[in-house]
Amino acid sequence: MAETEVGRLALRVEGDWWKAYWAPHQYDFDGAVLLGSIRMSLTKGAVKEHFIKVMCEAFNVVVKDTTGQEPTWGEPHSAPENERSGRG
Repeated sequence: MAETEVGRLALRVEGDWWKAYWAPHQYDFDGAVLLGSIRMSLTKGAVKEHFIKVMCEAFNVVVKDTTGQEPTWGEPHSAPENERSGRG
């Protein structure tokens, strides 16, 4: 079976929160679905690593439920400049 694009896991800082989204498109944020969030003050060391792992698993579930496909993971990369958010 040929691979098709199923979206990406997007981690964004929004105010005091670090949020994880399933963005169904590679190059824009249209239709993004919030998977989870955690206070920025908690994202240190093992807590940060565990949050990322849990959000990857959540992404896998959403993609499988939505598309019927098991996602494969590539290397992480920065979001496009027009999509970056920050504390504000």
